[in-house]
Amino acid sequence: MSARTAGRPDRGGQPRIRHNDHGPLTPAALGSWTPTRTVSVVVPAYRCQETLDLTLAALAAQSYPAHLTEVIVVDDGGGPPLRIGEIAPERTRIVPSRPGGWGRAWACQTGADAAEGEVIHWLDADMVPFREHVEAQLRWHHLADYLVVLGSLRFTDVSAGLPSAAEVHDAVAHGRVDELFPPETTEPHGWVEEFLARTDDLRASPVDAYNVHCGATASVPAALLRAAGGMDTSLVLGEDTELGYRLAQQGAVFVPDAEARSRHLGLHTVGTREAEVKRHNWPLLAERVPELRWLRTHPSRRRLVPYVDVVVDVAGARYEDVLATVDGVLASTLPDVAVTLVGPWSALTPERRSPLDDPLLDLRLVRGTYEHDGRISFTEDPGGDSAPAMFRLRLPAGWVPGPDGLRRLTADADADCAGLVSVVLEGHDELVSARLERTAAMTRARLLAAEGEDLDDVVHQTFGTRWTSGDMWDFLPASLAEKPSTARRNAEAARLRKETERWKAEAARWKAEAARWKAEAATRGKDAAEWKAEATRWRRSAVQWRRELAQLRRLRNRWRRRLAERAPFLRTVRNTLGRPRSTDDR
Repeated sequence: MSARTAGRPDRGGQPRIRHNDHGPLTPAALGSWTPTRTVSVVVPAYRCQETLDLTLAALAAQSYPAHLTEVIVVDDGGGPPLRIGEIAPERTRIVPSRPGGWGRAWACQTGADAAEGEVIHWLDADMVPFREHVEAQLRWHHLADYLVVLGSLRFTDVSAGLPSAAEVHDAVAHGRVDELFPPETTEPHGWVEEFLARTDDLRASPVDAYNVHCGATASVPAALLRAAGGMDTSLVLGEDTELGYRLAQQGAVFVPDAEARSRHLGLHTVGTREAEVKRHNWPLLAERVPELRWLRTHPSRRRLVPYVDVVVDVAGARYEDVLATVDGVLASTLPDVAVTLVGPWSALTPERRSPLDDPLLDLRLVRGTYEHDGRISFTEDPGGDSAPAMFRLRLPAGWVPGPDGLRRLTADADADCAGLVSVVLEGHDELVSARLERTAAMTRARLLAAEGEDLDDVVHQTFGTRWTSGDMWDFLPASLAEKPSTARRNAEAARLRKETERWKAEAARWKAEAARWKAEAATRGKDAAEWKAEATRWRRSAVQWRRELAQLRRLRNRWRRRLAERAPFLRTVRNTLGRPRSTDDR
């Protein structure tokens, strides 16, 4: 491996991965390369001294260089202070979870804040990583700065007791973990393995690979974690998925590594209390992860994180044009939208002025109209993206989307996971366009672009770009657009209800059809069982007939042998009986 590949990639010189297809990347073979990047293994721990000792013992036997590794155990309280066991990596320290909160996310963020490594490696305090576990994950981080690497784990039942730290260290150091925890006594991370198999190890998962981000064993560049905002410390469950989503919006590519093996000491919480975990997590994830569209079915509720942020530059625009655009967006059938109004808001000072002759009157009217609407925000600098929202729509003031236009446009962009869809609004005298930008595509482009390179060109390489006509999505100039009204919204709601009822009826029909097929299958199954029984009877009869035939053949052969033995005597008898009688005998 070259020094360029082995060391930290240079900005602008990194491999350009399309969507989540990490296939073109080839990591070094384990044990055949020279690492250079530092890693901080962050271990959140809560009242788990016994399993923590085993995790630290396993980390002490890792193949990744010790001088590049630090281990930070975060004591989340709740019992006697945790201590570093007799067998642990040399650079191991315990830090208390910072005041003001509790839980895994809180402890992980405490550890990340204290970490000095270029890469943060999450590892739970009930994990036994194999010898090459850290090395397997870190080799990917030497290839690109925007990879999130996922380790492989299997759950093992430890109800019969745990091994000692010395036994774990010896097993890890000598590659005998499978002897300590035999594979046949463990269970895979079921749904994760199914997801990986279905998506070719996430290569065919363009925008939703974050779903399998599991913090029990995963690693992320520290800079990427900071860009995403760190852990959501308000969550006590589901924080892995939520963080994975925000990392995806920062352009991350998710890479599973089957050689980063580990054993989880104990069964999976979701596996044993799945319904309860979903009941707890789904409402909270629905607020924070707009990609989970199936969790956002309410027709008008506001969400913590919008699906689309519509950015409108109002500087120099007429109030009536801004009003038409913003009201049209807010009346959309896509409910989880937000609007960001960009303008020189700091210029609106409270000094005395002529109300009707104020040169900033339009700006003041816009502010006064929308400053109490929680869906509207005001800024002078919108930044380069709308993370963590999935999309940003840059829409000129004076253009109005149709009631269903935003929903259909975003659905169309999701059909091929396009990074940028440019919508031509006016192309006669001067080109006027709107831009639907996928947040993940824009952030990745900024990570990869060389100095002076057009970001749209990078987006085209990594996600794809295309142009479309505004007519397709019912964009109209304000002068031609119908004003939103309660009647129109009620009519649209009625249409949606009717459509919903139609789909419900269709679903009921298919459910009935499925029940019919199930019943028919049951009948056919019964018939098949009867035919199988009949076939078994015939097979048994055939066997019996073959046995009888064999017995008859044996009898025939026995008689043939006996006839052969008596053949001379029988020939004498035959000759005697066949000889002509003499005169005297008559």
